Amino acid sequence: MKSILQNIHPIIFLIVATTLEVTGDAIVRKSIYDHTGITRLGLAAAGALLLFGYGFFLNLAPVEFGKVVGLYIATLFVVWQVISYITFKSVPTMPVIVGGILVISGGLIITFWKTT
Repeated sequence: MKSILQNIHPIIFLIVATTLEVTGDAIVRKSIYDHTGITRLGLAAAGALLLFGYGFFLNLAPVEFGKVVGLYIATLFVVWQVISYITFKSVPTMPVIVGGILVISGGLIITFWKTT
């Protein structure tokens, strides 16, 4: 299995992991604020399962996490905005867009700046 995982590009792991994380968080939020009773419990459990999947899948990546943390943060920001729009119809404000540009820029610097 290890050799199969090494053939998958780390960005795929990051996209899947961040999608699971953000979707799990959105479902937990919806369960808390929009539902009651058994529906709340079911959605909370589904969210918890997705959050577990995020941690599990991220740790399957065949790279040291410290080497991709910048790219992870940049990917997380983008996926967060997409899921936020899909789930809550939330359009990013100008401060979120400007801050996001900084987050993405910082993530790319952390990931790709080579020191000698």
